[in-house]
Amino acid sequence: MGKSDFLSPKAIANRIKSKGLQKLRWYCQMCQKQCRDENGFKCHCMSESHQRQLLLASENPQQFMDYFSEEFRNDFLELLRRRFGTKRVHNNIVYNEYISHREHIHMNATQWETLTDFTKWLGREGLCKVDETPKGWYIQYIDRDPETIRRQQEQERKKKQDLDDEEKTAKFIEQQVRRGLEGKELEKPVYTELNRENEEEKVAFNLNKGASTSIAASSKTSSGLGPNALKMVEGAVKRKESAHSSGQSKEKKKKSALDEIMELEEEKKRTARRDYWLQPEIVVKIVTKKVGEKYHRKKAVVKEVIDKYTAVVKMIDSGDKLKLDQTHLETVIPAPGKKVMVLNGGYRGNEGILESINEKRFSATIVIDSGPLKGRRVEDILYEDISKLA
Repeated sequence: MGKSDFLSPKAIANRIKSKGLQKLRWYCQMCQKQCRDENGFKCHCMSESHQRQLLLASENPQQFMDYFSEEFRNDFLELLRRRFGTKRVHNNIVYNEYISHREHIHMNATQWETLTDFTKWLGREGLCKVDETPKGWYIQYIDRDPETIRRQQEQERKKKQDLDDEEKTAKFIEQQVRRGLEGKELEKPVYTELNRENEEEKVAFNLNKGASTSIAASSKTSSGLGPNALKMVEGAVKRKESAHSSGQSKEKKKKSALDEIMELEEEKKRTARRDYWLQPEIVVKIVTKKVGEKYHRKKAVVKEVIDKYTAVVKMIDSGDKLKLDQTHLETVIPAPGKKVMVLNGGYRGNEGILESINEKRFSATIVIDSGPLKGRRVEDILYEDISKLA
């Protein structure tokens, strides 16, 4: 088996190594060749084939740049149309998917120097809707396909036709009502003065006609009873009704007051939570590997809090100082009986004594040891809401 055989171990190893993306600095767009290291790229630049490509490009460099720019634009827009459609998406997400293809056109061979310049160009040309946010640039593809435009026009025409049908129906009903009212005279109300025939006669208004008729009916049915018996029955019924209504009103008042207190407590706890929790003089643990294995999973003391989310910590074992974000730190739960600080929730900023730990619910019970709430026992406080004091 020869060395240049397709199935030789060296050829197989070279194909395995060539899979995936390599560094952009070792890619030649003119020759469309990717080198694996600096030495390979240097050898390629000295090769005869590369020199010939450079001579061809030097004759008309603008033509080659226009060609690469057009290819890059077409492939990028095709990926945006197929993958995301007309959804609003971050431009970096689309670009990362585009460059994941090994045979893509690199941006350093086009007329655009950065992705931001390319995004702005898409907006100026009317190919996409672009907008800038604190998180970066977002793009939205504008579908100008004739089939899509025809479908949208068909939907608008159908909607307009439905509205026309509704207007025709409303006009027809109005005409029918007008024809029905023709020839009929509308009765106009006649207003007269309120005059009393006798000045000594009392004016009585019956505001509860239904109630009076029901009382009259009940009086007719109970005409067999004497007047004293009727008065006794009516008094008993009124007392029962008043007692029942007063009891209900008291229960409602008690229930509403209790509900109101519970709602206020829940609102207080909910509004008291913040997305930042760092406090000076608490013990934390470093959970990121970006700072090196020397500091990973080691404990430190927060010495200073910067902009609520960043802390300057001092390592306990070595004394080194680091500046870390709160996402790279976690709280430390001490043994029962030790001092802790509440970092979040309604009791934020208070110091306390750790009483017990509930491992199943990832919570603890503490006793407040400072401030106006001293002596209060707080149960089921989460691990991430408390930390050991230095």
